[in-house]
Amino acid sequence: MPDAFSVAGLFAGIGGIESGLARHGGRSELLCEYWQPAHHVLATQFPDVHLVEDVRDLRSLPKVDLVSAGFPCTDLSQAGRMNGIKGEASGLVGEVFRLLKRPRAPMLMLENVRNMLVLDGGTAMRYLTDELEGLGYKWAYRLVDSRFAGVPQRRQRVIFLASRKIDPRAVLFADDAGEPADDRYADQCHGFYWTEGLRGVGWARDAVPTLKGGSTIGIPSQPGIWNPQAPLGLRIVLPSVEEAEQMQGFPRGWTAPADDLEKSRGTRWKLTGNAVTVGVSSWVGSRLRNPGDPILDGRMVSAGDRWPTAAYGSGGKVWAVDVTMWPTHEPYQHLHDVVDLEAAQPLSLRAASGFLSRANRGNLRFADGFLDDMSEHIGYMSSELSVA
Repeated sequence: MPDAFSVAGLFAGIGGIESGLARHGGRSELLCEYWQPAHHVLATQFPDVHLVEDVRDLRSLPKVDLVSAGFPCTDLSQAGRMNGIKGEASGLVGEVFRLLKRPRAPMLMLENVRNMLVLDGGTAMRYLTDELEGLGYKWAYRLVDSRFAGVPQRRQRVIFLASRKIDPRAVLFADDAGEPADDRYADQCHGFYWTEGLRGVGWARDAVPTLKGGSTIGIPSQPGIWNPQAPLGLRIVLPSVEEAEQMQGFPRGWTAPADDLEKSRGTRWKLTGNAVTVGVSSWVGSRLRNPGDPILDGRMVSAGDRWPTAAYGSGGKVWAVDVTMWPTHEPYQHLHDVVDLEAAQPLSLRAASGFLSRANRGNLRFADGFLDDMSEHIGYMSSELSVA
């Protein structure tokens, strides 16, 4: 790969893929994004790049080295409708394959949720691989956890790379640092979803669970943070959207231009939650520039088997690769270093009460002291309202 390579970004969101690739010479020639707040962020952060709103209006792509697409996950994710790869939103990935035909880009990078490995028995994966092989691409994919890139966010995403120019295995399977040691994480804080409580809470040590553009209560919302060492009233708090941007690898304030259109807390959270972690695409960009010797000690996957967490294939055949979700171990930003815990917004009385009610009805086990602290937090917030 030359020192600089050109990129066309489809379903670009706020530019997470493209920002990471830019660290290693990726130069965006075109960015396409339909949602106006995201489009406005791109216009501000990539002022010299040609922007397009609707991928369906594109007759062709410029001649570029790589096409990137974090295509809509609405029909694939557990937080979405789960209508599958042919759903109204996620089915738009078909536009990517239409545009790849002329001119045929040497490389394609896709990103999406872990759930697409299992939804409908892996139908989405078979569709993607069949389309790529039909266009003459070699392909590989790998499930990664954003924490490998050093951010305090447990976010598992499938990174797909297809190429007619290089071996994608030399990019995705050249690194495997393995599961991190226990001492990588501090014990001070834990993240959780306050919108959940019955079936799971996304519990994460020294990290927040996946930042999401939606939730089971139908709104974009930040995760909660439990800091048991803090004074009462600050033990259950919420990060700011600027802190969440940092947890995705962006500079703080990256999505602020969206406030020019509508000043809504939910809009910036949705923009941030839907983004691709910058450090993840930066790792891909580094290996595009410098491919390595791939780990290829896998096995052939039989028809009907579950799709593995890492694989490559050709000719309708799939080989699993035994690698972890941790390509590297970048220097870690602890949650207490990213979030200003003393200035953070406390979880509201209503939100805390709703969470505790769901937790008491469910059968989940929680860390010692967590529900006690939640109950005391509710009492504190109630007394504060009474005084006010």
